[in-house]
Amino acid sequence: MKLNKIEKYWDLIVIGGGITGAGIFREAVRNGLHTLLVEQKDFAWGASSRSSKLVHGGLRYLKEGRILLTWASVHERERLLKEAPGLVEPLAFLMPVYSDQSPGKWMLEAGLSLYDLFARENHHKYFDAKYFTQLVPEIKKENLLGGFQFLDAQVDDARLVQRIINESVEAGGTALNYTKVTEIIRNDRGFVSGAAVVDVETKLTKIFSTHAVINATGPWAEKLHNSPDEKRHIRPLRGSHLIFPSTILPVNQAVGFTHPVDDRPVFVLPWEGAVLVGTTNLDHKSDLSLEPIISEEEIKYLMEGLTIFFPALNISLKDCISSIAGVRPVLSEGKLDPSRESREHVVWKDRGLVTVTGGKLTTFRRLAWDALKAIKPYLPVSELTGESEPVFLPAPDMPDEDFEISRWQWQRLYGRYGEKAKELVCYAANNDLTPIPGTHTLWAEIPFTARFEQVRHLTDLLLRRVRIGLLTPQGGAAHLDRIERLCSPVLPWNKSRWIEEKVLYMNQWKNNAAIPDFLAA
Repeated sequence: MKLNKIEKYWDLIVIGGGITGAGIFREAVRNGLHTLLVEQKDFAWGASSRSSKLVHGGLRYLKEGRILLTWASVHERERLLKEAPGLVEPLAFLMPVYSDQSPGKWMLEAGLSLYDLFARENHHKYFDAKYFTQLVPEIKKENLLGGFQFLDAQVDDARLVQRIINESVEAGGTALNYTKVTEIIRNDRGFVSGAAVVDVETKLTKIFSTHAVINATGPWAEKLHNSPDEKRHIRPLRGSHLIFPSTILPVNQAVGFTHPVDDRPVFVLPWEGAVLVGTTNLDHKSDLSLEPIISEEEIKYLMEGLTIFFPALNISLKDCISSIAGVRPVLSEGKLDPSRESREHVVWKDRGLVTVTGGKLTTFRRLAWDALKAIKPYLPVSELTGESEPVFLPAPDMPDEDFEISRWQWQRLYGRYGEKAKELVCYAANNDLTPIPGTHTLWAEIPFTARFEQVRHLTDLLLRRVRIGLLTPQGGAAHLDRIERLCSPVLPWNKSRWIEEKVLYMNQWKNNAAIPDFLAA
C-alpha cells in the first residue's frame, strides 16, 4: 500500500508495530475509530519477534513481591489460552530442586501454589528424583532432590502480532510497515494536530491530520516523548537466546534452572520443532536502529548453564542453529541490576500524545486499554467499549473436506491465520501441505503470507511471517530456490530482485543470527 494513496484524516494514529501497538490498534478499530498504525521497520521487528515465546504469569515476579503483576499476567494468560488455541498453547514446565541451590522446595511450593490460586486451577506437582529423571533423563543428577511440574503457555510472538494486525485491517484499520513518523505536529496551543511520516525506502513523505497519537515504540519511546520524570528514563535491556535442533537437546517439556553465575532463571523450551535456550538480561548499548546481536559473553553464559545442567549431552556451539536477541524497554533510574528492574508499564500524557512503554508480552491488552483510556479525551467517541471481549475473532469450525491435514495442524493454522486458514489450504498444491523439514511450518504458509502480509523483503518473510530462517540450518539456504518458485507469482520481484534479496537475506542471517565461526570452531 503506497503512502500517497492513504487518506489524510485519522481519529487516531498509533506509532509502533510491535505487540503493544498491535493491541492498541485492535481495540481502537473495534471501537469504530478511524485508525492508522505505522511501523518504521517491519511488523514485530523488535522484541515482539525475539522474546522467549512465553505467555506466562511471571513466577519470578512473586519472589520480587510483585503480586499484582503476577496476578494480571496469569489472568491474561488464561484468557489467551481460551481465545487463541493453536497460537497460544499450554506448555508444561519442569523445575529441578537441588540440595545445594536455591530456590528450595518449600519456596517453590509456596510460589506455585499462589500461581495456581491466581489461575483457579491446581496445575503443579512435585516428583521425587527418581521420577523426575524419567521425565528429563539428561538433567544433572548430582544433589538432585526432585522437581516440580507446572503449566504456563507458549506463543509464536511474531504471529501473535501479525494475526492481531490482520484482523484489525479486516475490520477497517490501516497498517503500514517501513513507515516512520518524523515529527509530531502541534497547533499554536501545543496540542497535537498531525504527524509527518516518511516511507523509509521510497522516501515518499506525507502529513497526516489527527488530534490523537499513541507512541508505542518501546525502546524508541523517548525519541518522540521525553520522560516527564527527570530521574527515570528508558533503559534498553537485551535478552538473547540460542536455538538448537530437538535431536541435540531432546526435551518434550520446558525445563527451567537457576544459573549458578547470577541465580537468574534460564529456560530450555521446545518451540516449533526446535529448542530455544535463554534468556539473558543486560544493558544494550548499541544503536537501536541496528539489529541487536547476541554477544560472546551471552553465548558463553548460556552454554555454561547448558553444560552444567545437561552434562551428559556434550552440547557444542557447533550444534546451534541460530540465535536471536531482542531489546526490552524498562523505565529506570539505572541503579538496579537489570534482572531486578520492574516490568510494569507506564503511560505518559502530553496534550494529545500518549506514550505507553514497558510491560511484557503477556499483558499487552492491559497496556492497550491503559493507553486508549489516556487518549480518550482527544477521540471522537463518548465511551470506549469491548474491554472484556475476546481479542480475536472465533475460529471457524473444522472443514468437512479432507485435505489430509491433521486436526492438530488445522488448529495450528487457525491459531496463526484465523478465518484465512481455510483459504490458505484451499489454494495450496497438495505437495505444499507438508511441513518444512525440522519445523512445524507448512510450505503453503510461505506464499500465502508473502501475498497477504505486506512482505517487502525476504527477511520479513523468513524471520517473522514464518520462522524457518531461525529453525533450519544456515537460515534455510537450501530452501531458497523452492521459496522463490512458490512466491514468484505473488511477489512483484524480477529475477535480479530475487538474487538481490537472497544475498541480502543470507548476509543479514550470517551477521545477526548465525553463531560466529571462531566461537563454533
